[in-house]
Amino acid sequence: MRVSVVQIGNSKGIRLSKTLLEKYHITDKVELVLENDYIVLKPLSEPRKNWEAAFAETHRNGDDKLLIDSVFEEENWD
Repeated sequence: MRVSVVQIGNSKGIRLSKTLLEKYHITDKVELVLENDYIVLKPLSEPRKNWEAAFAETHRNGDDKLLIDSVFEEENWD
């Protein structure tokens, strides 16, 4: 696919079509990787996104209780 390099203020950039943005779930930022003389754009991966809300919901539901009381109860730390 060919794209044009366009002037954006004092810099230059490329435009990505709406189809590409939607297909690869690109919103505000991408990861730019320089790899074997190529420039690779990757959607930002946020593997821990929304974990805080999920943990809060788990707590509200009472699902955050220990399954095993005290694993280290008999452990000698000296």
